[in-house]
Amino acid sequence: LMFVHAISSARERIWIASPYFVPSEAVMSALQLAGLRGVDVRILIPDQPDHLLVYLAAFSYFDEAVSTGVQFYRYTDGFLHQKAMLIDDRVAAIGTANLDNRSFRLNFEVTALVVDDGFAAEVEQMFVDDFGRSRLMQPGDYDDKGFWFKFAVRLARLTSPVL
Repeated sequence: LMFVHAISSARERIWIASPYFVPSEAVMSALQLAGLRGVDVRILIPDQPDHLLVYLAAFSYFDEAVSTGVQFYRYTDGFLHQKAMLIDDRVAAIGTANLDNRSFRLNFEVTALVVDDGFAAEVEQMFVDDFGRSRLMQPGDYDDKGFWFKFAVRLARLTSPVL
């Protein structure tokens, strides 16, 4: 609920970094609505997978979100394992929760929500640096893939409630 509320409350930006992006329907809807209302929504995920099924499932959300203004960045400088969120210029969240159902419902995760301009500025700089070591996903990143890759993505999406 905290993630959905934070995303819904964003007025200027919502930047999220997570190694595993398999969001619940509520989180995905909140991200799409934020994008549609003009919020700068950026999702930073790893380009190098450490869990193939989760990596594939993440692709299935790209087409859903890109038409609403949500941007996906693939971190290319090693494996990204940070779990961070920046809401506008004042609120930052840092913790252990990934953007997936396991973190939200099964695992005992913790996230600190910090309301402080100075801390938010430091988190913003961290994101800016990381976006500089990332590539913005384009529709061709998925559209140009072959049949078997797309089939694997759809199959992985079916498993998303337990990932």
